[in-house]
Amino acid sequence: MSDDAKIRVLVVDDEPHAREYLRLLLADDAGVELVGECADGYEAAAAVNEHAPDLVFLDVKMPEVDGFAVLDRLKVEPAPFVIFVTAYPERDHAARAFGVAAVDYLLKPFSPQRFKVALEKAKRHLAGQYEHVLTRAPQTGYLERVSVKVNERVFPFRAEEIDWVEAERRFVCLHIGGKSYRLKESMSAFESRLDPKRFARINRSEIVNVDRVRLLETLFHHDYYVVLHDDTRLKLTRNFSQRLAALLGCKL
Repeated sequence: MSDDAKIRVLVVDDEPHAREYLRLLLADDAGVELVGECADGYEAAAAVNEHAPDLVFLDVKMPEVDGFAVLDRLKVEPAPFVIFVTAYPERDHAARAFGVAAVDYLLKPFSPQRFKVALEKAKRHLAGQYEHVLTRAPQTGYLERVSVKVNERVFPFRAEEIDWVEAERRFVCLHIGGKSYRLKESMSAFESRLDPKRFARINRSEIVNVDRVRLLETLFHHDYYVVLHDDTRLKLTRNFSQRLAALLGCKL
């Protein structure tokens, strides 16, 4: 992750003073953006699914829906990194925390120095998550392969394996085979790397692989739904319809 991209953080704790303490510590780091605070597990799961934060400071012990139950309710891909926070030092909590690939485990009360250690560890994880290598085909100059590093694993893909691409703030999200991979690229820069005979932008924030298009469904005002082979439904807006139609060999 580059220096100009802030880490989006969500704080989850049922104790108001604990949320305030974390908020104050986070405010000291210019590379962090606090996107929300939640007082219970229900709010937390909804907030993560809505805002897709990079990092969550997550209380373990909360009424009804605890920290681990929050993780079970998440729908976003990839899931955010987690730093667990708790006042209970039971070893089974620590084991479960690292069992779900938590970045760190903070035992209350923790010092600003201990907090900083955890946050720096999260930054290293995030930096590794967004590493990628793009390879251009020598014949065309367009993207041939992309390798995405997530933590300590590298996932190589051919460009034609990309189902669709989504703009996500300062990132692009590649949807490949039902999974999602974030790259630190602008949408316009990434689009310029794609073969225009294979990929088409369908609205301001989404690009599709035309080979993945199964059908188009008519909407009002000359808009359409693009339905992909896995039943993903994306909106095709009028300004982008003619280019997709040309690639598909149809009239809209």
